[in-house]
Amino acid sequence: MNQFNSFLLFSSIKGSCGRFQPSLPHPVKQKQLIGLTDCRASASCSPGPRSDCRTMAAELFPTKKLVPAASVQQYQQQNLTNNNTSITSCNWQGLYPTIRERNSVMFNNEMMADVHFVVGPPGGTQRVPGHKYVLAVGSSVFHAMFYGELAEDQDEIRIPDVEPPSFLAMLKYIYCDEIDLCADTVLATLYAAKKYIVPHLARACVNFLETSLSAKNACVLLSQSCLFEEPDLTQRCWEVIDAQAELALRSEGFCDIDVQTLESILRRETLNAKEMVVFEAALNWAEAECQRQDLPPTIENKRLVLGKAIYLIRVPAMALEDFANGAAQSGVLTLNETNDIFLWYTAANKPDLLFCTKPRKGLSPQRCHRFQSCAYRSNQWRYRGRCDSIQFAVDKRVFIAGFGLYGSSCGSAEYNAKIELKRQGVPMAQRIIKYFSDGSSSTFPVSFEYPVQIEPDTFYTASVVLDGNELSYFGQEGMTEVQCGKVTFQFQCSSDSTNGTGVQGGQIPELIFYA
Repeated sequence: MNQFNSFLLFSSIKGSCGRFQPSLPHPVKQKQLIGLTDCRASASCSPGPRSDCRTMAAELFPTKKLVPAASVQQYQQQNLTNNNTSITSCNWQGLYPTIRERNSVMFNNEMMADVHFVVGPPGGTQRVPGHKYVLAVGSSVFHAMFYGELAEDQDEIRIPDVEPPSFLAMLKYIYCDEIDLCADTVLATLYAAKKYIVPHLARACVNFLETSLSAKNACVLLSQSCLFEEPDLTQRCWEVIDAQAELALRSEGFCDIDVQTLESILRRETLNAKEMVVFEAALNWAEAECQRQDLPPTIENKRLVLGKAIYLIRVPAMALEDFANGAAQSGVLTLNETNDIFLWYTAANKPDLLFCTKPRKGLSPQRCHRFQSCAYRSNQWRYRGRCDSIQFAVDKRVFIAGFGLYGSSCGSAEYNAKIELKRQGVPMAQRIIKYFSDGSSSTFPVSFEYPVQIEPDTFYTASVVLDGNELSYFGQEGMTEVQCGKVTFQFQCSSDSTNGTGVQGGQIPELIFYA
């Protein structure tokens, strides 16, 4: 954004009473910022309980933290005490060899401060010192605020819509060229970076969110990514939601999304979920929405807050048993709707329905086959409770749905399989499952309960312990690298393998995945 556009932006949003409030293209609802409150509210700036927002942020980002501080208060205190003391040396400038280090001394420092910000909502404000020149160099909005044609000489500027820790994180980047992000404040920091047009900090926030993305927070981040107009993050969210739809729909974060995001998810053709799970998730969202609107969570009110979104649920595409035992008895559907759907299942002359009757397409699984041939011999491949294992890594995020396994080389047989996926020795998914082999050299799929998210450039361990016919087919001429569409798989031997499987040959010929 050039100086003229910054001036137009500033002049259009300069408020009364000394409030300078640059705004995003769409209004940001204060409570929709994770780490501020509960992700939802009216357009006012009044805060919700801060303990709740810290809890939610911890749930959304359970492990990823770039700041060693254990909480927002510690992070805030770190910034408060960074440089907020008088410099006693008359030649303190000589102590710091670079302009960046000397500039960093001024961060959150009263010395030579020529402006102050009162940051935060009423009851939770913090007074932050600033230096107009430094701020103007770091942000075109601050430049317009302090040196533009409509600039006013004010000693104190109120910023009620940004939380102090996030504002300090932005100032630390402007003053010190340092990016300190933590799960509790990253979305609020992204808001501040967007508001004051600090693009490199905004990009760092988006990168943090992308690496922290999981089924637990994908729905909330989808809502935020649309709000912040971040198409790359939006696409990453859809990838997670599509592949791990049932986990995403059952997450607590799903109940916190706005109605527009709800409708976009319910409309999604590629959701990899049973329709009954979609229906139950919509009811959970409706109950939470009733609470937000101070309505009793009755069946009638749930139907009321769902509105036309109810017809985006593909109720006729459910299994008849799911419909009869679930949706038909939920009370959310009218009697006429229930009767018409039963007729649609059973009658030759089917009634017209407002619900979509076509099942969702879901995602088509892909298969990474790591052997160039397979064989069988009179004394191989035997099991006897031993583990077949292989390590793999990918160059793009994928979701492992399961494995393809060889079966009996001596006619049809049934196997019990214990499949497992680990990362750095820590189990991520396990399942005991049966599969039937027909005596051919084909591979037979076994699946985890839910697809497992696999991050790039990290080795994971795929393992299986088989119990069944002693002799089976096995792979030969294994490859260390396999290209599957846009994803490259690398394989290496695993120390967990006690039955002979390795890169060159053995079991686990296929990884079944979504990308």
